[in-house]
Amino acid sequence: MLKHVVRRLAVTVPVLIGVTFIVFAMVSFAPGDPINLMLGSETANPENIERLRVELGMDKPWYIQYANYMARLVRGDLGRSITFRRPVATQIRERLPNTIILAASSALVALIIALPLGVIAAAKRRSIFDYGSTTLAMIGVSLPGFYLGLLLIIVFGLKLHWFPIRGMRGFDAGFVEFARHIVLPSVTLGASMAAILTRLTRACVLETLSQDFIRTARAKGVHERVVLYKHALRNALLPVVTTFGMQFGSLMGGAVITETIFSWPGLGMLAVNAVKQRDIPLIQGTVLVFAVSFILVTLATDLLYIFIDPRIRYE
Repeated sequence: MLKHVVRRLAVTVPVLIGVTFIVFAMVSFAPGDPINLMLGSETANPENIERLRVELGMDKPWYIQYANYMARLVRGDLGRSITFRRPVATQIRERLPNTIILAASSALVALIIALPLGVIAAAKRRSIFDYGSTTLAMIGVSLPGFYLGLLLIIVFGLKLHWFPIRGMRGFDAGFVEFARHIVLPSVTLGASMAAILTRLTRACVLETLSQDFIRTARAKGVHERVVLYKHALRNALLPVVTTFGMQFGSLMGGAVITETIFSWPGLGMLAVNAVKQRDIPLIQGTVLVFAVSFILVTLATDLLYIFIDPRIRYE
């Protein structure tokens, strides 16, 4: 297993280099000047612009800037934010836990909804419950996240006043207050994932229920709930876990929209502000963290296969 992990990590190195190069090139050739955005119209005279450009190393060609960035990155230095004049690593370290909390709660919401709905829909095939859950899954897949978020804000925030519509409260404010602030963002971010997993769970469990070992378990008088959740669901989990891993990695990127809608102080909102200001080091740092997160999640998904199916071995 250790050799497999090392090989996977080695393959990710060129991927990360490609990500940094593409993002750096796109930002560098985008219209607009970040120096003018920093100084503003009142102080943006040629002397100030040129002095700040030299100070930040932006007077050099883009490929030299990229080479300098990669040299710092190898040393673990993500650079200094042009807008905030703070180390990028410090800002990411402050915001990343909030995004992880949001992504984890969204994944939990998706699993709580998807697994029971998928299993029951498969067990009650062609029933009203089956058709209803399939319809809800189609709606969940079709609704854009920003639209669903606005609907939840209007209904549960502005009309019913059940949940706050912006900001975040930490655990120091109490679990209840923390939960009230995270409910709407996590449902918004996890709805699409829940819909996808519901349909996939239903299909995989249906296929498993037709296998011989399921008929044998039923013939032995095993309780139907044990047949569904211990035998059928466990043997149908591999495709579900694969999709869950891919979707969880996508949650980190999808958090950009959700965090902006709900003013959630996470990495996604930081990335949006960096793009608005054309803060190249901060954009590079946030995108790099998103890419690394996706790679680590997919690697963890591969290793999870061994615990689900002991027959799988990475030699």
